[in-house]
Amino acid sequence: MTASSMPGDPRFFRRTGPHTLAAVVDAAEAEAPPRRLMLHGVAPLRGATQDEVSFFLDRRKLADALANTRAGAVIVHPDMAARVPAGSVAIVSHEPNVAWAKVAALFHPLPPPVAGIHSSAVVAPDARIDPTSEIGPLAVIDANAEVGPRCRIAPLAFIGPGVVLGADCRIGPHVSVTHALLGERVCVYPGARIGQDGFGFAITLAGFHSVPQLGRVIVEDDVEIGANTTIDRGALDDTVIGAGSRLDNLVQIGHNVRLGRGCVVVAQAGISGSSVLEDYVMLGGQSGLTGHVRIGKQARIGAQAGVIADVPAGADMVGSPAQPVKSFFREVAILRRLVRDREIGKRSKEPG
Repeated sequence: MTASSMPGDPRFFRRTGPHTLAAVVDAAEAEAPPRRLMLHGVAPLRGATQDEVSFFLDRRKLADALANTRAGAVIVHPDMAARVPAGSVAIVSHEPNVAWAKVAALFHPLPPPVAGIHSSAVVAPDARIDPTSEIGPLAVIDANAEVGPRCRIAPLAFIGPGVVLGADCRIGPHVSVTHALLGERVCVYPGARIGQDGFGFAITLAGFHSVPQLGRVIVEDDVEIGANTTIDRGALDDTVIGAGSRLDNLVQIGHNVRLGRGCVVVAQAGISGSSVLEDYVMLGGQSGLTGHVRIGKQARIGAQAGVIADVPAGADMVGSPAQPVKSFFREVAILRRLVRDREIGKRSKEPG
């Protein structure tokens, strides 16, 4: 095995280039002084060479790396442009993170679908598959399903009866999608489960009686759903994932949950049934929401927080039960002070 300083092992990642500095600057939608320079790839500050482009975020621990980088070009915020070494070109952007994402995508674009249906795939006679889409080995496209243009269905994926995939969707290996309508440019990573029964049952003297789950899952445009995430279909209403939202790996979305636009749900978070997240809500890792709560627009829920009541728009909540950040740390400070005073009191009473 050999190691390389350049990210994007060609065994796994498609690579384009080299690209001119002008092309890189255009992709970044940024500014840079004109210079004849060909760039062959992207790399971190410490490992970059003269034919690679890197980027810098304003972090003190990386300041030395910026000062000593050998990168041919560095994407930086205007405030840091003067600190780029003389041997490197400063590509100036007010959003260096966004610019870096666009430049990385220039050198490593997603592979396009290879149009066609693999001979081992199982496709129902009445399924409708756009001829520009790719259906991988052993994938199953069930009755009356619809696969839009330029979709890519990976091996062993299951697209259930009546499911609709909009244009440019990417469905990973071992994904199952049932009772769902997906918009355009939806990306579902390996092992995710979409549209299965919600956790609904009635309690009787004889035991539990399952309640039919008669809703759907609606996934709007530009959503990403992480590996092994599960999204239950609605009981009567639909479960809805709003446009542009990002769900990390191992997320659980209960039945009838509604996410607004641009929500972020981090790994191992769980949202109980019929809860509502308004636009641009962020849930930290391992946070949990009880059922039927509403989280206001742009609220942020910290890691491992337990939400049991509605949260107002723009609030920052931590702890379990979740409470505003200032209240939480005020209580922590009081507890620490009480413990410290108690320890001091104990020591003052000790003999000698």
